[in-house]
Amino acid sequence: MGRKGVCCCCAALRPRYKRLVDNIFPEDPKDGLVKADMEKLTFYAVSAPEKLDRIGAYLAERLSRDVIRHRYGYVLIAMEALDQLLMACHSQSIKPFVESFLHMVAKLLESGEPKLQVLGTNSFVKFANIEEDTPSYHRRYDFFVSRFSAMCHSCDHDPETQTEIRIAGIRGIQGVVRKTVNDELRATIWEPQHMDKIVPSLLFNMQKIDDIDRVGPPSSPTGGEKEENPAVLAENCFRELLGRATYGNMNNAVRPVFAIKCTCVFGMCTRKAAIPNRHLDHHRLWDPNEFAVSCFKIIMYSIQAQYSHHVIQEILGHLDVRKRDSPRVRAGIIQVLLEAVAIAAKGSIGPTVLEVFNTLLKHLRISVDFELGDRRSSAGSATFSTSSKESDERIVQNAIIQTIGFFGSNLPDYQRSEIMMFIMGKVPVFGATSQSLDTSHLGDLGTRRIQIMLLRSLLMVTSGYKATTITNALPPPFLDPLLSPSLMEDSELRQLVLEILHNLIDRHDNRAKLRGIRIIPDVSDLKIKRDKISRQDVSFMKKHGQQLYRHIYLGCKEEDNVQKNFELLFTSLALTTIELANEEVVIDLIRLAIALQDIAIINEDNLPMFNRCGVMALVAAYLNFLSQMIAVPAFCQHVSKVIETRSLEASYFLPETIFKDKCNLPKSLEKHEKDLFFLTNKIAESLGGSGYSVERLSVPYVPQVTDEDRLSRRKSIVDTVSIQVDILPGNNTEDKIDNTEEITFEALKKAIDNNGLEEQEKEKRRLVIEKFQKAPFEEIAAQCETKANLLHDRLAQILELTIRPPPSPSGTMTITAGHAHYQSVPVYEMKFPDLCVY
Repeated sequence: MGRKGVCCCCAALRPRYKRLVDNIFPEDPKDGLVKADMEKLTFYAVSAPEKLDRIGAYLAERLSRDVIRHRYGYVLIAMEALDQLLMACHSQSIKPFVESFLHMVAKLLESGEPKLQVLGTNSFVKFANIEEDTPSYHRRYDFFVSRFSAMCHSCDHDPETQTEIRIAGIRGIQGVVRKTVNDELRATIWEPQHMDKIVPSLLFNMQKIDDIDRVGPPSSPTGGEKEENPAVLAENCFRELLGRATYGNMNNAVRPVFAIKCTCVFGMCTRKAAIPNRHLDHHRLWDPNEFAVSCFKIIMYSIQAQYSHHVIQEILGHLDVRKRDSPRVRAGIIQVLLEAVAIAAKGSIGPTVLEVFNTLLKHLRISVDFELGDRRSSAGSATFSTSSKESDERIVQNAIIQTIGFFGSNLPDYQRSEIMMFIMGKVPVFGATSQSLDTSHLGDLGTRRIQIMLLRSLLMVTSGYKATTITNALPPPFLDPLLSPSLMEDSELRQLVLEILHNLIDRHDNRAKLRGIRIIPDVSDLKIKRDKISRQDVSFMKKHGQQLYRHIYLGCKEEDNVQKNFELLFTSLALTTIELANEEVVIDLIRLAIALQDIAIINEDNLPMFNRCGVMALVAAYLNFLSQMIAVPAFCQHVSKVIETRSLEASYFLPETIFKDKCNLPKSLEKHEKDLFFLTNKIAESLGGSGYSVERLSVPYVPQVTDEDRLSRRKSIVDTVSIQVDILPGNNTEDKIDNTEEITFEALKKAIDNNGLEEQEKEKRRLVIEKFQKAPFEEIAAQCETKANLLHDRLAQILELTIRPPPSPSGTMTITAGHAHYQSVPVYEMKFPDLCVY
């Protein structure tokens, strides 16, 4: 009896807050929290907030003791009391109490009991939802970030327990993010050491469940399943995290998707601790790349639109790091980049657009280099592995081209024109000095591959480009290098150039209506859209029309032309008529068509019969289209009559026949009647009656000659009219003997007869006068420039051979016994000109 009184006396001497805390714990923990005493404790804490820190410290002491003694019932009661005190007390004095609360949550998370870990996580989530009046800058959550990340990688043997712990870890990370991310002055959560744990933990759960879902058909989870699905919860947390990222910390949030450090260092995963790895690389998620694509789609849709370029730059940087990896890995990264670019809002790709394109073009060159290198190294090995590597590199190249196309389509027009100039400047042209990609070590085959890839990229960029004037679409710095590949002896290159021209010239989407070369019965059925030719377009054709005609003319003379080449040439002529043709341009186009017909008839270039008939079919299809566009009845009647005659007597001059698989070709074209050809005098008569100025139709079309022929490695027109100049005597004697004319009686008789010579001179003068009176100024200037260039080139050759450098003070070089020796001349022995002596 005395001992009991002593105990009661000692209990009365204890502080009141300890007595109130002790009273909430029942004798049997199964009875749960004593609600009446809990109300008293809550009233006391609200009435005396200065006691909260002591209440928290005492509760933490009891909880630590109960955890050590495995008295988990009392642990649950203590955490319930802490939660109620947190929800009831809102004042600045709660901050010391929070420290004790976080200490108790940390104790629970450190325990090995899954139930206690889940309990501590739930309490932390409730605390994270409380909005504090003023932030606490000294409080850090490093431990909670590490612990929750480790729980996300739980490898418990029981699947249900594993899922429960992972869900708790994800919810804990979500609580940390919500508690810290809104405070701009406390940005520790965005530090790399925290992001390197949070982001891969979320990706780990998204990836694991994604692997399980691949086994069966995907199913949409219900509301209850979403709460129990770590993948859905991790994805929501990941979206929330990225949605709160700002300009300064966007890179820290995205970079861990590539480069992270292993966070499974708490005994919950069998991987080695602190081993640097790359998440998508470590799990080999680039091939196949379904998860990587879905991951970056989540990123692009979650972040703010103006920060899209950060993600794109991170992907490009990772591509640079993995440039030596297998083609499928690089193709997977580029595919991810393609999806990111497709989602990026228009104009939000960032200011470093040229750097992005430069990086992509650099990897395009690297891919071509790898492809050719594998072909050389495996020349004597198995062909199967070689072909598979080449096909993999083709996948990389196609992915890069598609990505460049999406980049271009997302850019505004002013930036797109700069990209067009940039890509065109990278196209290697033989003999040209520019900022093109270095292909010297690739050889001719590698250079051709680079040219095709770059032109395909340019074709993607120009798709859908609508310029107000043709000058904006084809400025001179872009037009000249673009037309250079059209002179190369490669049909695929010429096709790409023509398709690019179609994208830029066609401003009313008429190209699809003109697809395929054919005789169109009624052009009005096509419902072609066109506007009145503007002054800017007229000025463009005066300056650059001859250049376009020339490339079409020379393109028809190539021996390797196939049906597609003729179809594209027809489309080029038709689009030029629709978009850029006034009366003067119409006359020029007719002269060009007649000149193409003469190519096939005269055949100075020894073209195959298929090419000659193809050119004839091209002329027929185009003049049929042109006659209906300008709607001159007499002209239409002449064209229709020629086409009808051809269908009866020479159907191989029409596109419907010549481009069939089996077509009987004629042996020659010299014996054909004039009714099968389009005649200049008939066309002039028909157009002259409708008010057209037809004087220039009598002047044959002659293409102008520029330096592009030498740059493109093709036979230039200069070679056909070159001047033979003999510089040194004794050279080319055989040629001189062969060129001497045989002296016969007929030759002497012609030499004595002066009347024939006079008539020939008069005829030459008449033709020259007529030419200068009727030919356009641009053509006359082009021919004069051609002659001047020829004379200048020959003069330069003569001067190079005749002029020798002056004697040097260092002396002359003599070679004896294979060694070079210099014999210096003293200055006092040198002979200077009189004007140099002072």
